[in-house]
Amino acid sequence: MVTSPEAGGPPPITWGVLGEAEVRLHGRPLPLGHARQRSVLVALAVEAGSVVSVDALVDRVWGERPPSRARSALSTYLTHLRRALAPAEVAITRRGTGYLLDTTPDTVDLHRFRRLPVRAREQREAREALALVEDALALWRGEPLAELDSPWARAVRERLHRERAAAEADRVDWALACGRHHGVLPELTARADAEPLDERVVGQLMLALYRSGRQADALTRYQRTRHHLTEQLGADPGPALRDLYQRILVADPGLTPAGPDAGVRAGAVTGPVVVPRQLPAAPRSFTGRAGELAALEAATTCVIGGAGGMGKTWLALTWAHEHLDRFPDGQLFVDLRGFGPDGTPTDPSAVLRGFLDALAVPPDRAPADQDARGALFRSLVSDKRVLVFLDNAASTDQVVPLLPGGNSCTVLVTSRNHLPGLVTAHGARHLALDVLTDADSHALLAARLGTGRTTAEPAATAELVGLCGGFPLALGIIAARAHTHPDLPLAEFAAELREAGLAGLDDSDPAASLPTVLSWSLHHLTAEQRTAFALLGIAPGPDIGPPAAASLTGTPPARTRTLLNGLVQASLLTRTAHGRYRMHDLLRRYAVDTAHRDLTGRQREAALRRVLDHHLHTAFAAERLLSPHRQQVRPAPPAPGTHLQPPADARAAVVWFEAEDRCLAAVQHVATALRRHDAAWQLAWHLDTLRRRRGRLHDQLTAWRAALVAVEHLADPALHVLVHRRLGAACTDLGRHDDAIDHLRHALALAERHHEPADRHRVHQALAWAWDAKGDHRQALHHATRALHDHRAAGNAVWEARAFALVGWCLAQLGDHDAARRQCRDALALFHHHDDPEAQVFALNRLGHIDHRTGRHREAVRHYRQALAVCRDLGDALLEADTLDHLGHPCTALGRHREARAVWREALGLYRAQGRDADVARVRRRLDACDGDQSLTVLSGS
Repeated sequence: MVTSPEAGGPPPITWGVLGEAEVRLHGRPLPLGHARQRSVLVALAVEAGSVVSVDALVDRVWGERPPSRARSALSTYLTHLRRALAPAEVAITRRGTGYLLDTTPDTVDLHRFRRLPVRAREQREAREALALVEDALALWRGEPLAELDSPWARAVRERLHRERAAAEADRVDWALACGRHHGVLPELTARADAEPLDERVVGQLMLALYRSGRQADALTRYQRTRHHLTEQLGADPGPALRDLYQRILVADPGLTPAGPDAGVRAGAVTGPVVVPRQLPAAPRSFTGRAGELAALEAATTCVIGGAGGMGKTWLALTWAHEHLDRFPDGQLFVDLRGFGPDGTPTDPSAVLRGFLDALAVPPDRAPADQDARGALFRSLVSDKRVLVFLDNAASTDQVVPLLPGGNSCTVLVTSRNHLPGLVTAHGARHLALDVLTDADSHALLAARLGTGRTTAEPAATAELVGLCGGFPLALGIIAARAHTHPDLPLAEFAAELREAGLAGLDDSDPAASLPTVLSWSLHHLTAEQRTAFALLGIAPGPDIGPPAAASLTGTPPARTRTLLNGLVQASLLTRTAHGRYRMHDLLRRYAVDTAHRDLTGRQREAALRRVLDHHLHTAFAAERLLSPHRQQVRPAPPAPGTHLQPPADARAAVVWFEAEDRCLAAVQHVATALRRHDAAWQLAWHLDTLRRRRGRLHDQLTAWRAALVAVEHLADPALHVLVHRRLGAACTDLGRHDDAIDHLRHALALAERHHEPADRHRVHQALAWAWDAKGDHRQALHHATRALHDHRAAGNAVWEARAFALVGWCLAQLGDHDAARRQCRDALALFHHHDDPEAQVFALNRLGHIDHRTGRHREAVRHYRQALAVCRDLGDALLEADTLDHLGHPCTALGRHREARAVWREALGLYRAQGRDADVARVRRRLDACDGDQSLTVLSGS
């Protein structure tokens, strides 16, 4: 119970939760009703002055299985509590979706208990620190939150017990510093007997024994502790305890006790402290990161960067504890609070004062000026081997005053920012921390939960690993929940996380809540950066390039690059080797939540329309460069704010497509979601040439299926003909002959019904290809001849030449090789004249086939090689695979078996990449037979 504020006498009202709940007004208790009603007040008092949601209150009071009428009961309890608190003029107010206890945290014993030790550690005098921590410990009246038994309450109690243990240990240190070793000796003896492996307690007891004139007992206690550590852990005492043992052994004068009334500094636990040991404990169950740990070996100053929850501090602490022998002169540690709930980074001047205290600088020698403090600090450690661990830094400016200088010390800095100033001006090494691998994630769960449990549920474990995305904090949250509920199967945790998404990694404890930890990163962003971060979350595709990002955000390209780089510096975005940007999966989920929380629906839709138009217009420009003879379909004007950056030439168009390939299907989905049906089918059209040439045949089929859904909303019959025709062609490319012919017959019927002659010609040509691929060459010749007559009548020279070559191919398939050769040669001349390289490949391949069939194998090889050169110049992987496949046959006929196998293996690789399974199986069988039949020929060198 709080009995008085820090100054000004007792407060009129006090709240007690470190024991049974009570409220006192001017020292007299107020009636609070039954235990459940008091529990509601405790759940609010623990966060006095802050809003607690209804869901959180229900969870805190009733736990995981609340009664069906819990919300109704909660409302009743709150009404009674308001009535009970009325004499104190304290309100419980409704705020949004929760309630707030309108009182200051200073009046609640729990909050005061937590704040007093913090103030104690800031004191320069041990007497003042001791008084404050004793005030804190006096607030305990029993078991905290005694009337609550929910998971939340148990977690709060566990944290409070840890904090009380830390305060007790600090109290003993300050009591020893004040010369009160006789007073603490009995309790230290009992604690050391109960916790024989706690080296801090043992060290305190050894010092108290030595100062009490019991040097032999102090040395005996050390040997006993050393024996326990060796037997149970296989380890020796740490450097701090070993150092104290040596000092006691030689009766170091620095261990002489101070008088009970001496004004000893708060940090002076064992006299003049010259070997600080400030590292927090090493993390347990640390797994993986072997490469990162190795990378720290050679660094004098290293900045460990990464997103919140990535395990930066754990990595640094693990490395530091594994290499304590490298820092015999001590280890300094400080949490710079660059990212946290209060958003206020620690002042470097205050850190320097703490470092000087740890290095035994008397208060009267510590300069008041920050620069002078820094100079003194550097002088003290200039020739020493000290580790300086600066955790959670906000900026370069916060770190630079704390650098020791020279080369003898090692500095570890962790930050969500990249701190490029340290790298540029101070030679620091930057170590970017990424997510854990799946193997390391499995190992982490197994270390926390036991291999038996993870092995028993391999599927659930694998799903948890996938849902956590390699984030150590996410894995730690799930492991902690599973650990506290050992009887629940892991499948339940996986199902909960699958359904809840990122909210499934939330928690009332900010440090154990991934959304909260990630939110701290946004505190340091500008409003423009926060908007960009949110929009990048809803961007289509797994990554994004700067031009598309400029359209998404609606900012000029130069400004966009600045925004992207700022998010990279904040570890919220990653730049890939190809100059694109991506987010980790959990960060992206948080960005999506941010977009839906902070941006209006109109803002989100406008951004998606801009990025859709950017891709649509770029695809249009690329398609015009790659297939100039193809029918042009010009998109509608782009939305305002769209930044267009069309490719400069055909090669740039291919580079753009390769970079955006994984995003384009998602862009088409965006078009469908926005009901931009014109854009949905146009994307399929403009990307058709690129996808076919690059062998993205399944993507091509998927795109045309989506286009077919889109044109159902459009009335133009010509569009229906076009989409069915292209869908039929896509099925032909993948060997789905029956589906292809069905779509093409439907397209032909539509073209004839609506009198679309140009479309009818092209459908006949597509039908010729489909029948030829199915093996019915007479049907193919019929449709090829119809296409030729129709194109000739329409006066379309390019399409007429293509149909001319197609007729020649059909004749060749039917055995009329002379006529076929003439047709294909004439067509090839026309293709050269009209600069139609794709059609040239077709004619050259047909001539190669005819030559091979008629025994002119050298001419066949020459034609196929010419076709191959054009394919590669075009970047047409689809035709390249077919040409390589054909080339192997005349090579075999000429006895060039090694060359034949080489081209077939190359064709096999392309077929596999294109998902052409029937072709893969066919070429694989041919290679297997070739390897068996021709082994002697190969060995003979023929």
